[in-house]
Amino acid sequence: MRILDTAPGAKVLALGHYQPSNIVTNDDLSKTMDTSDEWIRSRVGIQERRVAGPAESLEDMAVQAGGKALAASGLAAADVDLVIVATCTLESQIPNAAAVVAHRLGIAAPGAFDVNAACAGFCYALATADSAIRSGSATNVLVIGAEKLTQWLDWTDRSTAVIFADGAGAAVVGPSDTPGIGPVVWGSAGDKSDAIAIPDRHGSLHQEGQTVFRWATTALHPVAKQACERAGVDPSELSAFIPHQANLRIIEAIARRLGAEKAVVARDIVLAGNTSAASIPLALSRMLERGEVRSGELALVLGFGAGLTYAGQVIEIP
Repeated sequence: MRILDTAPGAKVLALGHYQPSNIVTNDDLSKTMDTSDEWIRSRVGIQERRVAGPAESLEDMAVQAGGKALAASGLAAADVDLVIVATCTLESQIPNAAAVVAHRLGIAAPGAFDVNAACAGFCYALATADSAIRSGSATNVLVIGAEKLTQWLDWTDRSTAVIFADGAGAAVVGPSDTPGIGPVVWGSAGDKSDAIAIPDRHGSLHQEGQTVFRWATTALHPVAKQACERAGVDPSELSAFIPHQANLRIIEAIARRLGAEKAVVARDIVLAGNTSAASIPLALSRMLERGEVRSGELALVLGFGAGLTYAGQVIEIP
């Protein structure tokens, strides 16, 4: 099987991921706020999440994940000519994370920029990398989703503090005679832009959970199906479905409507929490590491979140 296309394209060559060592369980949270393990599991499906320490920056996590992906690809740093970091949680807006991460990885003078499409950011960045390679603007691209969401949380607000976490996932994208990244389906619902927001530089993340839940469970399965159609792939051919790890109930609702009966559905949120732009590459990298998916199989990735933004495409697993 291959994604339907007649022109040369790009594919994901390798993946890598990183999570902070500090594990925070539901029982830990119940000691500091009005919540419980049962309350959290029944609403969002999370058992535990990772929280970066004060000295561990977003760029630190991105370097770890990006370095692993680069090593797994077999490429040298000098082979990479574009670095894209998808993130919405930089502590400082300048400089961008991509230039910092590229320098620390020894990648000399690449194109380097960040993408902020929140939880859809990795899919946006992957589509951008694919287009850059197809157009000849880049040869090999390092795409990283990295978030330190916990520095933007109100730790007394159980509607957000129990959900979000920290981590990074990365992919190296390179040229391919047969395309391994399908056409992206992307869009936005700006009329709901206040449903997930950080109001200002001194504010904390706010989320209207019911609004997001209704939107995600009704509006996104057609996007997932359209991504399959554009790639010339029937959902029954998918070996994996890796949606953004927002909420276990949302994940399972979209998966049911997609109709990909044979696909392994990522449920990384249970042990990783919601890591926004990092969640898709983090989940896929961990699934590949555990042997739940195999190289050469087809997977559908689907990101969605603040903006509200969404994007999805079919990819060949590296």
